[in-house]
Amino acid sequence: MLEGYAMPRTGRPKARLELSADEREELERLARRRKASQREALRAQIVLECDKGRSNDDVADILGIRTQTVGRWRSRFIAGRVAGLVEAPRSGRPRKITDADVERIVVATLETTPRGATHWSTRGMAKKAGICPESVARIWRAFGLKPHRREGFQLSKDPAFIDKVRDVVGLYMDPPIGAVVLSVDEKSQIQALDRTQPLLPMSVAQLERGTPEYQRHGTTSLFAALNVATGHVIGKCYRRHRAAEFLKFLRLIDAAVDASLQIHLILDNYATHKSPTVKAWLLRHPRVHLHFIPTHSSWLNQVESWFSILTEKQIKRGAHTNVRALEKSIYDFLQTHNGDPAPFRWTKSADDILASVARHCAATLRTHVP
Repeated sequence: MLEGYAMPRTGRPKARLELSADEREELERLARRRKASQREALRAQIVLECDKGRSNDDVADILGIRTQTVGRWRSRFIAGRVAGLVEAPRSGRPRKITDADVERIVVATLETTPRGATHWSTRGMAKKAGICPESVARIWRAFGLKPHRREGFQLSKDPAFIDKVRDVVGLYMDPPIGAVVLSVDEKSQIQALDRTQPLLPMSVAQLERGTPEYQRHGTTSLFAALNVATGHVIGKCYRRHRAAEFLKFLRLIDAAVDASLQIHLILDNYATHKSPTVKAWLLRHPRVHLHFIPTHSSWLNQVESWFSILTEKQIKRGAHTNVRALEKSIYDFLQTHNGDPAPFRWTKSADDILASVARHCAATLRTHVP
């Protein structure tokens, strides 16, 4: 070595980085993609600059970052290619709620009730279990527990329940040839309600607002027949709900359906459907056949679903100063629906329904019979 001459410091040699055409295209797309995170875009830019043969210092100056950052992601890319630019998952904090704690909360929710209440709340259970309400809510969501909600059901006592279920479901799933199947019912006592104060319309960040007080202006009853194959609905409003009105509606159905087709009507067990005048009319019109659903089984009548849609979309939030205005809104909805009808899709077979009812019966016996 020459005296007085110092060798230049070369430092740690940078790893060699070369991109394939596919890798370069993917990194360029990642760097300019708007929905990519800033971290992912920056890492892609680092690798692209390194591919140009620049040193770590030069890349750091261009991108305004530390040299160590460039070196780290250069090495990570060489080791794992594009996948190496993704952050490795972090372990996070250790669990504080054990499996035994979860089991204890679930069992307490299912088998106990708090003092002075009918069901648990998240705060009540959190206080009992010694954890935060958010943790209780997460556990309940994981196990599908909703103590604050309850669904209603009623088992039919109809002695012909099985036969009626098979009859009605058979019409839904395998309708007879050369016939039309209509689901028929009445939505009675629909009230014409008018709010005592004007509604405040919806605005940005503000729901529509209305007073809970209302004035009654009379009632009407809607008779409806839903074609289960097409979704088309025959509907008529009457001010009264008697056998006479039902007979008028039967005549309307008879006139609306092609004379070459048989008519199968699915109905509930309301007395007006079995009056002597109706029976006499049916004898004179043998193409009309009545099929009665079991008692307490309105869920088996498809037109009930259509009534729910009518209520939710047109009646529930409407304001009507008289019955005529109410009936007009009902006919408007009926006309709109029939402009683009769609049938309800019935998926459960009679065997599936009967098996479900059997499970409900068994669960009731296990819960209440010692």
